[in-house]
Amino acid sequence: MLIKELAAATGVDTETIRFYEKEGLLPQPARLANGYRSYEPVHLERLSFVRHCRALDIPLADIKSLLGALDAPQEACGDVNHLIDGQLGKLRARLKSMKALEKQLLQLRSACNGEHPHQRCGILNELVAAAHGEACVCHQEKPAQGDSSS
Repeated sequence: MLIKELAAATGVDTETIRFYEKEGLLPQPARLANGYRSYEPVHLERLSFVRHCRALDIPLADIKSLLGALDAPQEACGDVNHLIDGQLGKLRARLKSMKALEKQLLQLRSACNGEHPHQRCGILNELVAAAHGEACVCHQEKPAQGDSSS
């Protein structure tokens, strides 16, 4: 199949396919007499694998490692498990960060209830205060229990 057919079959644009080839994620395809790339089912399978890994937010370097594992089927899969454990750790850190962001936005949202002119909007006033280096409602930390430093 031609590159445009491979792109249509996988949902990966042609420039990305060429990039993956250059990065060694896909084997170089054979060339037709007219110079066009000729892709085989192995390219479709491998590109689909790469696409799925990217959908899981796995970095290209790690995808190369996973492809290497596919190419060495007799090897133990501890390195694959370790790689996915690392990916889970990164995801959990991002989730924690996103929860903190959600909390900050909820606190900011609580600064304004109802309809006011912009000059009396608590959200805008908090954002301006933060821009001036002042404490804002979304970044206030509550003291820990037993903390007497208030």
